[in-house]
Amino acid sequence: MPEGPSIQILREQAAGFAGKVVRRAGGNSRIDTARLVGRRLVAVRSWGKHFLLEFEGFAIRIHLLMFGSYRINEAKEDATPRLSLGFTGGKELNFYTCSVRYIEEPLDAVYDWSADVLSDAWDAAAARKKLRAMPDTLVCDALLDQTVFSGVGNIIKNEVLFRIRVHPLSTVGALPAPKLRELVAQARQYSFDFLAWKKAFVLKQHWLAHTKTICPRCDIPFVRAHLGKTRRRSFFCENCQHRYEAPFEFSQGLSRRAA
Repeated sequence: MPEGPSIQILREQAAGFAGKVVRRAGGNSRIDTARLVGRRLVAVRSWGKHFLLEFEGFAIRIHLLMFGSYRINEAKEDATPRLSLGFTGGKELNFYTCSVRYIEEPLDAVYDWSADVLSDAWDAAAARKKLRAMPDTLVCDALLDQTVFSGVGNIIKNEVLFRIRVHPLSTVGALPAPKLRELVAQARQYSFDFLAWKKAFVLKQHWLAHTKTICPRCDIPFVRAHLGKTRRRSFFCENCQHRYEAPFEFSQGLSRRAA
């Protein structure tokens, strides 16, 4: 699944289409593409993993899901696009194997831009407040919660937890305050690192944990497991990534006293 930095790159590559008029619209999505013909593309935006084409009065949201892709000013020969938009001068945007839908509300009413880890509007304090409100959530799930960390995906999750030495089965509420701040800070910092490495075509060379078999710090095998409610793959070291858990008295005692 493309993560926020990959969608940021798409947004930058497609920025030149803003202000252009759609001359042709098609594809095998279920949306009414005829509605787009003759409409001017006001802006190209993104929110986390969502790529957004903003028109006057509505927008199109494109989510590339697990295996989605796109082509700019070219088309795949062996695939039918989910959405294909043609502009003046033969310019075109083509999206494949993705979710496409209209958004009728103003985008500022739909999206919390302060939750996007790559946005200038990112609000670290708001992210920490959201995390403190979910103390029983595993950190491996919290990092993938798009309402807190829009744009963070499984690669960033694994790399951030390894970078800050936190076990994925730690609970958010058990993290010491400095470690919680570090989690929030590195979710954003690693996203920008990811973006820079992706643009330089060296992203995988910088992976320390994701898909790896040996911990580069401890020189012992990583544990690989599908963890949390999301059941996404986790790669972690049982030796150098500390598991923070709520004390027994706190997590179990309340239910005892209630009984």
